[in-house]
Amino acid sequence: MHPTLLAYAALLLAIVLETVGTMALQASHQFTRVGPSLVMLAAYIASFYCLALALRAVPIGIAYATWGGVGIILIAIFGYVVFDQKLDWPAAIGIALIVAGVVIVNGFSKVTPH
Repeated sequence: MHPTLLAYAALLLAIVLETVGTMALQASHQFTRVGPSLVMLAAYIASFYCLALALRAVPIGIAYATWGGVGIILIAIFGYVVFDQKLDWPAAIGIALIVAGVVIVNGFSKVTPH
């Protein structure tokens, strides 16, 4: 498999694991519940490992922007669905701008491998 494709697969897995970790962080009730706290810890460690693998072919600024931006989007969606945390218009507009930024960086930047 092509190294760039593997790097983006690792980045995708890092994003999923970071999302799982953040959801577990919310479920841990400020670390008072052991199970979700351990899931959070394991997911964050695995996420950073996968992010490090992605850096073999993806520039750090692009990888981190994508990891953080897509993670924010997923957390906003899951926060709404799972925890009934609604967003107001300014928050929704801000997240839409993050989506636009991730698309622009990954779709049009010359520093990203295509």
